[in-house]
Amino acid sequence: MQDSIDIEHKDNQFQSLLEASPLAVYTSDMHGYLTFFNQAAVEIWGITPVLGEDLWAGNWKMYYPDGRPMELRDSPMAKALQHMARFENEEIVIQRPDNTFKRLLAYSIPVYTAAKAFSGTYNTFVDITAKTSYETKQSVLSAIVESSDDAIISKDLNGIISSWNQGAERIFGYTEKEVIGRPVSILIPKPRLQEEDNILGQIRQGNKVKHFETIRVSKTGRLIPISLTVSPVKDMSGKIIGASKIARDITEQVEAQAAIKRNAQNLELLNSIGKAILEKLSVNEVLQQVTDVTTRITGAAFGAFFYNTLDEEGEAVMLFTLSGAPRDAFESLEIQQLTDVFNPSFGGNKVIIIDDVTKESRYGKNLPLLEMSVGHLNARSYLAVPVVAANGEIIGGLIFGHPQAERFKAEHVDLVESIASQAAVALDNSRLFEELKTMSDKKDEFIALASHELKTPLTTIKGYLQLLARKEQDRVNALFIDKTLDQVGKLNALVADLLDVSKIEAGKLQFNLEVFDLRLVLKDVMETFPYTYKTHKIIFHDMPEPVFVHADKQRIEQVINNLLTNAIKYSPGADLVEVSVSKDADLVTVKVKDFGIGLKEEHKHKIFTRFYRADGVVNVSGLGIGLHLTKEIIDRHNGQIGVESEFGVGSEFYFSLPAYKK
Repeated sequence: MQDSIDIEHKDNQFQSLLEASPLAVYTSDMHGYLTFFNQAAVEIWGITPVLGEDLWAGNWKMYYPDGRPMELRDSPMAKALQHMARFENEEIVIQRPDNTFKRLLAYSIPVYTAAKAFSGTYNTFVDITAKTSYETKQSVLSAIVESSDDAIISKDLNGIISSWNQGAERIFGYTEKEVIGRPVSILIPKPRLQEEDNILGQIRQGNKVKHFETIRVSKTGRLIPISLTVSPVKDMSGKIIGASKIARDITEQVEAQAAIKRNAQNLELLNSIGKAILEKLSVNEVLQQVTDVTTRITGAAFGAFFYNTLDEEGEAVMLFTLSGAPRDAFESLEIQQLTDVFNPSFGGNKVIIIDDVTKESRYGKNLPLLEMSVGHLNARSYLAVPVVAANGEIIGGLIFGHPQAERFKAEHVDLVESIASQAAVALDNSRLFEELKTMSDKKDEFIALASHELKTPLTTIKGYLQLLARKEQDRVNALFIDKTLDQVGKLNALVADLLDVSKIEAGKLQFNLEVFDLRLVLKDVMETFPYTYKTHKIIFHDMPEPVFVHADKQRIEQVINNLLTNAIKYSPGADLVEVSVSKDADLVTVKVKDFGIGLKEEHKHKIFTRFYRADGVVNVSGLGIGLHLTKEIIDRHNGQIGVESEFGVGSEFYFSLPAYKK
């Protein structure tokens, strides 16, 4: 009796243990109907079955681990019932009623009675869903890490490397075996070692370092621009135990950014150079500036610009300018031989790049280049670029040298060619300017010479005419002598103006400055006009007080005389000219107004130009130098001159001089 009680007690105790077990446990009879299950089994099944009524399989769907559907008869639980044998540690996947999945390890053991008769099965499930998911994730992550082009490295809080992927090996050159257990500082240039301390400090505080751009060093010593992202690594308790580092090689991005910046700078440089070159009108200045600039932007040790031109006698000559080398270094060489070497460039419109002249069979034995490569210029690499005019003519060439081999690249060629094309335009402009300047100088020389040569005979003619005028003549002869004297006077005035213009151009026009009342000068000049010009009346709008200026009295008289003469000459249909003088705190202004033919708008800004005469002016003598001379005199007094005019109504010329202040 006591034995049966003890057995029953033990059974109850055993059942309690099974019910409390975290493992899923259930039993079934020999037909598969459930005879026991615990709560852990319910949680795995996702349903609560009825003992004695529901079969062990319920309404599950089962699958093999690779995802293939599994028939119920093939499951380890069914095979244990069928074969009355043990089936253990077999992995299955079940689909629960809520369509979620569980990955399980199944253990099925046959159960026998005391008489050794088969009575059913004892079944246990171990839920490995989370573990398998974690392992899968780890496998995926491991595959991602190993296949990543980025370097993915982990280290402890002391900076000791604990993991190293293939990307890290590709970027830094070390194998995993070479770096595991070594400090990460082997990848850091000495001047940047402080960065690692700062990064570990951030990691210890739980902070993430994002997209930190810096420089690291490879096994071979190559400096590599990288972008770093460093994150804390925590253990299961949340304690920070290290750091995970992703290093991306940004060499291409840095080079691209540098190229963009360099291109922008080059464009800006080309623009500024173009403006600077085109502003130069001296051939030598253009040559020197182009040589200096192109030598600098190519990084050449020296540069030379050879330019074919003509001398004053029309003979062909070659000019050359240098940058970065003494002139005697080139003068000691045979320039013609040197240019013969680069004849494909100077004669055939072809760019030449010599990476290493000492290894070039075509050039290495050429005397000038050997002297330049092993002598005082010490050049090994060369670049030669032709300078081509707009008409296709090769007018010269640029040569650059450097002591390093393979110094010159395609980008240098592009830059130099751009500048060379601008230089060709500038040189063409300079040539035209110098031709015009030569012609202008010869013209001015002729004007000055002709004026001097005319002055002497005109003075003699005037003297003889004055002697004749003093003698008693009949009325007709006296009239002819007066008219001749008048024309000689006009010629003398014209010659005097021409001489003044030539003196202005030569910078030799002298001024004798004094203080005088401009009103009195105006009156003196106007008093002479009624005797010469009887067709017009001059009205003077005077001021009540003196207006003093510090100027050349004779030259100002010349200005007033020119303006009054023009006012009368260009108003043949009128009989009135108005003159006024005014003054403010700083300026004294004189205005001469006529009521003549006036000026068209397009002539106003040209009227003070030397030898300029407005279209449509007929029957009015003159060479167009009076107003030019007038403007030059006023300009050299720091004054201002201008005109207001309406075609068909008249013109008002005015000039202002600084008021004299005691």
